[in-house]
Amino acid sequence: MALRHRSFAETAGWLIHDRPLLLVLGMITLAAGLALVLAHNIWSGGALPIVITLFGWVTLARGIVLVTAPPEALASFFETIGIEKHFYVPAALSFLLGAYLTAMGFWRPAR
Repeated sequence: MALRHRSFAETAGWLIHDRPLLLVLGMITLAAGLALVLAHNIWSGGALPIVITLFGWVTLARGIVLVTAPPEALASFFETIGIEKHFYVPAALSFLLGAYLTAMGFWRPAR
């Protein structure tokens, strides 16, 4: 994504205007978010459980928006926030979240 951000932005633009594909993506995202929320809704016990729970809720909200919002509203939203200009901010956040979850997945506490 970081190396080909223009291509990624173009693909995202096409996705927003492809209503059937957007619906399928929204349903998959909704199912994944719902599974995370139902299986892991833990708000205590350290940073890791809270990060996973927040990730689940954000994924669920994303799925709901993708399924219910009209494509024109999504396109307008992405144009308003200037996703092409500020592409590296969400990409960096995604990378950091992924690196943190990966590190915590392999880290074992000392016994």
